Amino acid sequence: NNMWETIGKNMANYKSYPRIVGETGGKDFVLAHKSADPDVVVTALLRGAFEYQGQKCSAASRAYIPSNLAEEVKKKLVAGVKSFKMGSPEDFTNFINAVIDEKSFNSIKRYIDNAKKDPKAEIWAGGKCDSKDGWFIQPTVIQAKDPKYVTMCEEIFGPVLTIYIYPANNFEKALELVDTTSPYALTGAVIAQDRSAVDLATRKLRNAAGNFYINDKPTGAVVGQQPFGGARGSGTNDKAGSILNLYRWLSARTIKETYNPPVDYRYPFLSEV
Repeated sequence: NNMWETIGKNMANYKSYPRIVGETGGKDFVLAHKSADPDVVVTALLRGAFEYQGQKCSAASRAYIPSNLAEEVKKKLVAGVKSFKMGSPEDFTNFINAVIDEKSFNSIKRYIDNAKKDPKAEIWAGGKCDSKDGWFIQPTVIQAKDPKYVTMCEEIFGPVLTIYIYPANNFEKALELVDTTSPYALTGAVIAQDRSAVDLATRKLRNAAGNFYINDKPTGAVVGQQPFGGARGSGTNDKAGSILNLYRWLSARTIKETYNPPVDYRYPFLSEV
């Protein structure tokens, strides 16, 4: 919003009306249907939430898991998080590195510490933060008992994934929660083996994600193949990585050259018959 305010206040200083290409943030989701393969769900969460320590605007940071899969997903997800190797980015066998700086460390730690004390939340895995040898935060999984819990709504930009367990037979309610919980609309994923559920989610979540993934993590858009961007609070959805974005930076010019220019103002139809 500050972007628009700043531009508006400076309109008198511009030679032409400015175009705005905005990419801000995301609160990206993974929605699992009751027909989903639990292993596919867990892999999408482990990769989508914790690659790059969750420090990218496309990272999965909220997940909706049906009650019929909850126990199996929890067991495998916790085991996966515990198997992560953490350390220096110079060692390519490390899946988790430190977060970018002290400011980020303190901000992420605050969310985790608050969740530890809140009866509306339960820590499934992680939760420890250590700044002795770098800004290291354990990958953390939180179960929210309230679908509008703060870590389900706000962008954290760190290795924190919040899960809400919904009644397996109320997929439509889960779709509504996905669509209305966050002001962002950058990326999101639906995981299901039931094709009708995929089709329903694709329609219902039309405005919830500019990059929508089916049976995969909501990250990893390939430049030139999967144009990237979202609307709502995530920006102007001008699709970086494609010709669509380039058009926004151009000022089109039309040139006409006449090879046989007229020498009389009168059009033929003005002549007397």
